[in-house]
Amino acid sequence: MNTNMTNLQDIFQWWLTIFIIGTVFLPLTINLFSSFFDKGYVFSKIIGIAIISYATFILGITHIAPFTRFTLIFVLSLSLLFNLILNLAKIDNRLVLKNKILKSLKEKWFLFVLEEILFILTLLFWTFVKAHQPDIHGLEKYMDFGFVNSILRSDYFPPRDMWFTPFTINYYYFGHLTTAVLTKLSSIPSNITFNLMIATLFAFTFTTSFSIGANLMRELKKQSRHGGTKIKIALAGSLTAFLLTFSGNFQIIYAFFKGYIGENPVPFWQLSFSPFTFPNSYWYPNATRFIYHTIHEFPIYSFVVSDLHGHVLDIPFVLLTIAVLFSLIFKYQISISNQTKKLQISNFKFQILLIGFLLAVMYMTNPWDGIIYFLLTALVFLFFSLQKRISILEWLFYLIVIGVFFAIFSFPFNHYFKPFVSGIGIICPPQFLIDKGKLGPFIFEQNSCQRSPIWQLLTLYGFFYLWVLAFFVNLKFKIKNLSVFDFFIFCLIILSTLLIFIPEFIYAKDIYPTYFRANTMFKLVYQSFIMLSISSGYIIVRLLIDLKSSIVNHKSYWKLIAPGIGAIGLFLVFTYPFFAISSYYGNLKTSYNLDGIVYLKNLYPTDYQAILWIDKNIKGQPVILEAQGDSYTDFARISANTGLPTVLGWTVHEWLWRGTYDIPAPRISQIQTLYETTSTSIAQQLIDQYGITYVFIGDLEYQKYPNLAEQKFQELGKVVYQNGRTKIYKITSQAL
Repeated sequence: MNTNMTNLQDIFQWWLTIFIIGTVFLPLTINLFSSFFDKGYVFSKIIGIAIISYATFILGITHIAPFTRFTLIFVLSLSLLFNLILNLAKIDNRLVLKNKILKSLKEKWFLFVLEEILFILTLLFWTFVKAHQPDIHGLEKYMDFGFVNSILRSDYFPPRDMWFTPFTINYYYFGHLTTAVLTKLSSIPSNITFNLMIATLFAFTFTTSFSIGANLMRELKKQSRHGGTKIKIALAGSLTAFLLTFSGNFQIIYAFFKGYIGENPVPFWQLSFSPFTFPNSYWYPNATRFIYHTIHEFPIYSFVVSDLHGHVLDIPFVLLTIAVLFSLIFKYQISISNQTKKLQISNFKFQILLIGFLLAVMYMTNPWDGIIYFLLTALVFLFFSLQKRISILEWLFYLIVIGVFFAIFSFPFNHYFKPFVSGIGIICPPQFLIDKGKLGPFIFEQNSCQRSPIWQLLTLYGFFYLWVLAFFVNLKFKIKNLSVFDFFIFCLIILSTLLIFIPEFIYAKDIYPTYFRANTMFKLVYQSFIMLSISSGYIIVRLLIDLKSSIVNHKSYWKLIAPGIGAIGLFLVFTYPFFAISSYYGNLKTSYNLDGIVYLKNLYPTDYQAILWIDKNIKGQPVILEAQGDSYTDFARISANTGLPTVLGWTVHEWLWRGTYDIPAPRISQIQTLYETTSTSIAQQLIDQYGITYVFIGDLEYQKYPNLAEQKFQELGKVVYQNGRTKIYKITSQAL
């Protein structure tokens, strides 16, 4: 790895922080995943991060304790004490760890070491990739970085909106809070931890999906007629991990054909087949913008472009939730083995509490996920009811209990949050409803008739449904042939399919007129991809086992056709990361380091030095004035890179978060007035209105405001930083 020694030290320090958190919560995890062969080892880190972050959030939002490293260490220490007390037993008047914990540590230590090595290797792999393009620059990185930096500067919560003083963040920021928690605990600067967090999410995605896939196959093989080896279990885990973390979709087929003209793709069979000019100028983002005016990303694209966005930050919590629900299926299977007529959910009180907690965490990180995995929870409990292990009334009762826990855990966040979705839009409404406009929460808009052609949906998700079809053919399309673990996969498939088709009928109404269903599709199908990847990893190995049995018994040699087609499909979807990584990271030829703001040295060198000075010399969150600009531009770079709040940052983003353009719009002209007016009194009035303490003047300010009048700032304050034309004024005058 071509990184300097400082980065290697940062990586070790970061890993050690996460390792300590995981170790502290390992006793709790072993209890929770007692039926997993690996005892859920890799999930202990995620459980710990979620609980510590939430506890710190509650302490901060109630003003009981400030957001400091001391508070975090205190919370971690209490967590250690709780885990020890929970797992202590009194033997011969001595307190010792319970036998279950000691037995797991004794018998599973080698497996724990292997999974830790797997986590370290995947963490190192993506830090190596990120070192070739570490810039926190482009797309929505400024937004994500600004959230993290604002949280880091906060004493209490909710954190301040760095782009709209004096308001607090009106966005789903819990995932950014977890990044800030790890940043404070590790004592590493945020311009490094931003990239380390991306690498950590990559490592979590790979290792947790490996655990889920391996445990699924292990339990199937234990309960089925198939014999099995550890190799097959490892194969199921590895395939699941690679599918979820690395795979793309069949849109890669376009690399074998001459490109189409314009933004609207045409079916590949209408293009000229050109394998000898592969990859035919293939552009990897097209796989996530294939359907007109929509977004349909998947994990490897997210890791490549590296926005620290909610849908990526939520992946570990999503996979933890799936694992917890799977553990309930395990316990259900145990109840069958023990011939228990009624499933005693009362024995799963902690799991039910944890599910409610995780739904809240997911909602506060990426809101749709809370709803989606409540539906998956409902399906799992419905299965218990259909199997007559619980009644329908009990099913409703447990869902209500989980819903109550969700409401309690999410209340502190919701108390300060105002949703910016204004209703549920209907796709292709009839004219008489369009004339009505709105009916309750439902919105009927003109020009809202966009539906995805079936061939495009098959291009995006056909790979997964080939395996789903083969799965049901193998089961002879009979639900009764499903094992308990097959049924869990069946639940994932049903929910994933529902999520893919929902945006064809409804959408959550936001501020975007032409991309009106883009965010809805984005958030729903992202989870479809995750669940279908887990399903496919399980199905492929299950089919291979059945295929081997058929061949050994000289039956169904025709079944070899399916694996042949499947192998081609696997080759295609696993081709995607080679294009994406090589394109975004310059073929991995030039390695830099993990410093995400070092690009400023070349782009805006005086800004870079000023940002370093601000981080070193300005404490707390005084308001700093800087140039306002459009979203996805380099404007608002000082507030984003330091966490200091400004009057207005990216206008369209604030429009989305505040629900109407009328709220941020007046500030645009006010900021221009602040920079260009020659009147000291007018400037002072606006300075007082927004509580401005510092004024930043740099290249973008001169560019944005050609009539910039600097003299008044000299009268209202003094220069505390200067580097060439770049200056920072501290306002010292009192209100006039």
